[in-house]
Amino acid sequence: MNRIVIVTGMAGAGRTTALKVLEDLGLEAVDNLPIGLLRKLVQTVDPLETDLAIGIDPRSRTFDVEALITRLERLRGSGVAEIRLLFLDCDDEVLRRRFSETRRRHPLAFDRSLEDGIAHERQILARVREMADHIIDTSALTAADLKRVISGHFDAAEGQRLAIHVMSFSFRNGLPREADLVFDVRFLRNPHYDRDLRPMTGLDQPVQEYVADDLDFASFMERLVNLLLPLLPRYRAEGKSYLTIAVGCTGGKHRSVFVAESLSAQLREAGWVVGAHHRDIPRTGATIEQLRAIEGQP
Repeated sequence: MNRIVIVTGMAGAGRTTALKVLEDLGLEAVDNLPIGLLRKLVQTVDPLETDLAIGIDPRSRTFDVEALITRLERLRGSGVAEIRLLFLDCDDEVLRRRFSETRRRHPLAFDRSLEDGIAHERQILARVREMADHIIDTSALTAADLKRVISGHFDAAEGQRLAIHVMSFSFRNGLPREADLVFDVRFLRNPHYDRDLRPMTGLDQPVQEYVADDLDFASFMERLVNLLLPLLPRYRAEGKSYLTIAVGCTGGKHRSVFVAESLSAQLREAGWVVGAHHRDIPRTGATIEQLRAIEGQP
């Protein structure tokens, strides 16, 4: 059965980037489709060859929430394809900054302020968001992060197995919104208070040895892995294709990084597909905001 991914969400949240990622995954992308053409396009899809990614958002003059919801419900009930709705969301403050930095006009702010345009769009899309199969909040994601998350949900090569992503983070910078499971490792001894270790990270061997010397580290890791290993097959059996495990400490630089790396390694040894990244270690690469500016899209 063909897959039809409907991509929508807040302007400036990365919808164009999401469509490009889906295109890279082998889906045929169609952007800014008038809602009235949705059913006709789906009916013309070759049932043996084509998966579609369709971008729909309030920029279109024919956009109508009730019509979109009705057509989605009918398509899902018809069985002509596997219909999945992806909603891209983002904090209002981050959206304001993105539009200000790129000097792009919000599509619903022609006769009102930017703040009112964002609020109006959020109100319009509230019911669509409730219907979404996948909601991705891009507020703190880089372009690479967004690609990783979308690939985890929609990469056909990963579709028959559970892709696991382990991330470290700083509690000071807030919980990662994409996390399915969160573990707090602030009880472990903190390398921050060692002057020699403070500039290092949990990727450096002296920090790893320092944290591993904590009397509770080995038993904690053993119990954490023993907790997770029976759960992972159950997640997969329930149809979950992507699981994010977040490990946090105060600064997101030492303890959480080492625990995330250790957990990733042990899950891989158990035969699972695992990736890892460290949110609050300074990163390189384009942010979503920078990518928006490069693409010239809101």
